[in-house]
Amino acid sequence: QVQVVESGGGLVQAGGSLRLSCEASGVIGSVNTMAWYRQAPGKGREVVATITNGRMPDYADSVKGRFTLSRDGIKNTVYLQMNNLKPEDTAVYYCCARLWRDYLGQGTQVTVSS
Repeated sequence: QVQVVESGGGLVQAGGSLRLSCEASGVIGSVNTMAWYRQAPGKGREVVATITNGRMPDYADSVKGRFTLSRDGIKNTVYLQMNNLKPEDTAVYYCCARLWRDYLGQGTQVTVSS
């Protein structure tokens, strides 16, 4: 049974940093693509960053230069380092393991105060 678990959210002031972690378990072998999505209150879910084995991460324009997505070797673990956070980054952040379908975690709240 595939499980995706996020951690690391919280409350931070504008300009601050947070690091989100995500582990996908119950998977045989490496998950080729993992991603982070976010959903702000009253808005739809949007992709924040995606990482595929052997390729450089892709980022939404709104986070380029501020967020860095990395993965831990062949482990199905990814990290999202978020720097210079802005109030508009406030959202629930979901990690995704892309297999035959997308498996999302329960989400972790990130709140950025102005």
